Amino acid sequence: MRGNPMTTNIIFTGVGGQGVILAGKVLMEVALRAGFDVKESEVHGMAQRGGSVECQVRFGEKVYSPLIPLGSADVIVSFELLESLRKIEYLAPEGKYLVNRAKIEPAPVVTGSMKYPEDIEGWLKGHIPGAVILDTGAALKEAGSSKSLNIVMLGALSRFLEFTEEEWTAALKATVKEKFLDMNLKAFQLGRSLTASS
Repeated sequence: MRGNPMTTNIIFTGVGGQGVILAGKVLMEVALRAGFDVKESEVHGMAQRGGSVECQVRFGEKVYSPLIPLGSADVIVSFELLESLRKIEYLAPEGKYLVNRAKIEPAPVVTGSMKYPEDIEGWLKGHIPGAVILDTGAALKEAGSSKSLNIVMLGALSRFLEFTEEEWTAALKATVKEKFLDMNLKAFQLGRSLTASS
């Protein structure tokens, strides 16, 4: 996508506490370092942990609005399985949908007033040609922390964007706290391996 005058549209979606906003900040940093105009929009939803969180990032030669129109997201990155169902209408026809298969039960499910939908993976595979279901469990274990999920998912995303590994590394160094840098650099590489053949 490098050098394309058209705008590239990326959506991160998940729940509070998963690092959705930080993932967006890292992508913004790498796009800015590559010389693109960048716009970003955040939706925090419910304030408490577990509420829906979304971050939209747009970059290109010139970006006029931070908001991604319906049907035009080049890649959607969902950190949680149920959250992936909320953004389908934003995906472009040829877009990729990277979905972490982990489940975090929302409050209505925890209290028993609703049931977690069954076979979301099967539905996504049957209806979304660009769906890529990711099992991040082993990568998170190897990285050493479940809190590195956002960086693992960024690594998976990086396979679909034409930034160099050096640019990603520089963006991580500029965005992540130094004491967590080595863990996150490892998490990023583990994430890249998840989509190496996608």
